[in-house]
Amino acid sequence: MEKILVLDFGGQYNLLIARRVREQHVYAEVKSYRNVTAESVAAEGYKGIIFTGGPNSVYDEKSPKCDKKIVELGLPILGICYGAQLLAWLCGGKVASAGESGEYGKVT
Repeated sequence: MEKILVLDFGGQYNLLIARRVREQHVYAEVKSYRNVTAESVAAEGYKGIIFTGGPNSVYDEKSPKCDKKIVELGLPILGICYGAQLLAWLCGGKVASAGESGEYGKVT
């Protein structure tokens, strides 16, 4: 069975994301970014990675970062929210603030 790694950066939807992947008959493992290296990803034989969201910005000094070599493995990576920021940043991109209009829907 094919496997997807759901890399946890502190978001609240990590388990929901993994469940949705499993509903497509693909095995999904949720692991903390702290416990994953490029070598471990390659050894596990994942077919792709999902970088989950979280409450951080890549420009915060203490924000979670994963091993940059994970991106260099050439696996497909889906970045969601903070995960998309991190993916862009790891690839040399820049992340800009959306300002006050960054949220959709009612925010409390």
